[in-house]
Amino acid sequence: MALETLEKTATEDSSIENQVKQDDITKQFFVFKLGEEEYCVDLPSVKEIKSWTNVTHLPNSPNYMKGVINLRGMVIPILDLKKKFGLGETDPTRKSVVIILNVNERLIGALADEASEILTVKNSQINPLPELETVNFVSGLIQKGEIMVILLDIQKIFDLKTLDEANELAGNFNKTVTFN
Repeated sequence: MALETLEKTATEDSSIENQVKQDDITKQFFVFKLGEEEYCVDLPSVKEIKSWTNVTHLPNSPNYMKGVINLRGMVIPILDLKKKFGLGETDPTRKSVVIILNVNERLIGALADEASEILTVKNSQINPLPELETVNFVSGLIQKGEIMVILLDIQKIFDLKTLDEANELAGNFNKTVTFN
């Protein structure tokens, strides 16, 4: 009986130790602004940050798709995140950026009002989202001083069906990603 108690205690201690180690893992996020709010995505998913350039508009595309750009021979669809999230439309300025993201091994561009910073936080600093069905693409909140940064799940924003439809719309030029 004493041996079983020791084994159970050792297992519980190991589980607690593993949780502490997980909480201590640091992650980096690229922070950008949409209007006055700050959002972020996992830094490893960001392939490049470009300043805004004119796009080629595609007919019959979703209203939040600004168009496509040619990035070193690859046709990249550009999505207006504000429009996608129902926050109005982005009027590109010289501060606007296009975040080139790798989503399911496809490249897409996300238009944002401006780049903010690279944020490094521990897992324990990522707060869970309250149970809300309307924000399934938000995976958490990060407290940064007096404000909350909204952590986006790009896999949910740009699901495979959306990507496939966008590729078809863009003419499937080079199997790059497009969004719905």
